[in-house]
Amino acid sequence: MGLFTRLFHLRPLGAFVLFVIVDVFCIGIGMGVPVFCILLGFVVGWFAVRWISNDTREARDILRRLMRFGGITSSVTFAGMIAIWGPSAAMLFDPNADLMNFGIPQILFEPRASFIAWLFLMIAISPFLQLLTTIFGGHLTLLSMSRKSRVGEEASGPQPQKPLG
Repeated sequence: MGLFTRLFHLRPLGAFVLFVIVDVFCIGIGMGVPVFCILLGFVVGWFAVRWISNDTREARDILRRLMRFGGITSSVTFAGMIAIWGPSAAMLFDPNADLMNFGIPQILFEPRASFIAWLFLMIAISPFLQLLTTIFGGHLTLLSMSRKSRVGEEASGPQPQKPLG
């Protein structure tokens, strides 16, 4: 049995555990910045649609379950970002905290505002972007699957038309 065959026949809990391991690895590769987790969303969207389509061919059901997959993946990344960046939010209430030398980009030219924007970007925006990439990757997969099935129908030749009367 090949690797992809084994992946597509995983139980839901096994797939979730595998995703959590890969997501934590992606967070680590990005050193706390979830850029690789966002890119992982494309792969998860592809996998989700291929996995869901083993059970059903109804597009509405596939898209509904894809949204659930996207929500789960972004929730795992959100929890990781809370665990990594959440404790540093206490620095906002410390008047002696050196926000200028914390190591984040000073995108708003003021250390406190830049720190707040950075935390918002890491904790809220990044998991949302992962949700979007998961859904987009799933939609692209669904589109390619529908094209392949349509091409297969066209390859069988023209269908005879019924007379109108």
